[in-house]
Amino acid sequence: MGFRKKNKSPPVLSHEFVIQNHADMVSCVAMIILLGLMFEVTAKFAIMFITVQYNVTQSLDERAEQVNLYQYGPKDIATVFFYLLIAVILHALIQEYILDKMNRRLHLSKTKHSKFNESGQLAAFYLLSFIWGCSILTAEEFATNPTFLWEGYPHTHMVFQVKFFYICQIAYWLHGLPELYFQKVRKEDIPRQLYYICLYVFHITGAYILNLHRLGLVLLVPHYLVELLFHASRLFYFSDENKQKGFTLWALLFVIARLLTLTLSVLTFGFGLPRAENQGFSLAKGNFNVLTIRMTCLAAICLTQAWMMWKFINFQLKKWREHSQSQASKKKAFSPKSKPHKKDLARGSANGVVKSDDKTSPRVRKAKAS
Repeated sequence: MGFRKKNKSPPVLSHEFVIQNHADMVSCVAMIILLGLMFEVTAKFAIMFITVQYNVTQSLDERAEQVNLYQYGPKDIATVFFYLLIAVILHALIQEYILDKMNRRLHLSKTKHSKFNESGQLAAFYLLSFIWGCSILTAEEFATNPTFLWEGYPHTHMVFQVKFFYICQIAYWLHGLPELYFQKVRKEDIPRQLYYICLYVFHITGAYILNLHRLGLVLLVPHYLVELLFHASRLFYFSDENKQKGFTLWALLFVIARLLTLTLSVLTFGFGLPRAENQGFSLAKGNFNVLTIRMTCLAAICLTQAWMMWKFINFQLKKWREHSQSQASKKKAFSPKSKPHKKDLARGSANGVVKSDDKTSPRVRKAKAS
């Protein structure tokens, strides 16, 4: 990891060297971009990486002042790349100064150690994103008027907070791809992490490009709340295995979040957008309100929710089987020894078996036997 002192330094540019010092190397690249702002020749290129691009100034009828709104464009790739570097640096800081110190106290196994690190990183990200998303939604009219999801489509203009939110979301999930190498993720865990990283990138980028950022933001906030509860519960479970109440609440909210996602998606793509005024396909205007794209988006969301429910059901069945097996083993271990029945005592005396609780003296027993 970066920011870590090592007694023996590996060979320069070797795999171990890159893994140990990747945060320092990424920090140097970010500093070079920031230093580009100091010179007039490079400032035009450096500012493209740091600041949000494609601002448009509009004047509203109700207000006299002008409002700065933003669109998306190809220069956003540079901005996403810069904040991807920032995400790698923050990842290393959280790992070094928080999670590693907690791991030393808990003394976890290798399997639990990797899961603890994963849940710690994701819990911090979900918490920040949930608070940020809620602060954006409070300024919107969704609580009182859900029709704002499709009214006025295409929503080509965004406020600064919405655009910056999507830039940071895409950058964070893309940074998870190199982290698979930097964190030395086990081979059996790589497919699982690749699945959810690619799903996040696909859905968030799709909502951003198709001008569905309102729907994407509304769906992300409850989903992040559910994921935050799951990873927080897993962190408490690793610290104390008796703390499992959080998983019960997570299971309930997980099902509610899936139903909410499907309901809003069907409402938007099935009823709202087909009745919108602007119908047709136009890249210049950012209009993608055609039947093919609507059905493709709805099918992608439904398939993702079905896949998540399938994984959830398998997870719950696995936990139920483990719990039933542990309960059965405990009953066998603590079951009282069975006492001999009266019939067994009678059979034993008839066969000449002498019980240990017979209080007659040995001489009397010999006389009876003779």
